[in-house]
Amino acid sequence: MDLEANGLFNGTRGRQIAGRFAVIDTVPFPRTTEWTGLVSTFEEALRLHHHQPKTLEGLAHYLHQRTGGMIGSLSHLIRGAAIDAILDGTEKITRRSLERVKLDRAAQTRKTKPAS
Repeated sequence: MDLEANGLFNGTRGRQIAGRFAVIDTVPFPRTTEWTGLVSTFEEALRLHHHQPKTLEGLAHYLHQRTGGMIGSLSHLIRGAAIDAILDGTEKITRRSLERVKLDRAAQTRKTKPAS
């Protein structure tokens, strides 16, 4: 939905709305050691009783493919899997549990290059 072309920011009220938003251009993280470090940081923040350390680090390639290297999609994916793990009592994240989490539309339709 092109908000500018559809007139959301037109007129007095539109200018007020536009004044509350900022466009933030983002680019995906490349599949490098920085990506693996980012995944590790998310994993270290988990407080799941039965989660095996370094599980997500070992899935860094899969996580990059699934999220297209976008931090927001990665955060949503891990958070969703963690919530499911608490609710179902497993208290751990696995590839199977990650596969059950639905991601944002952009991540679902994004075409990514194979990770190097």
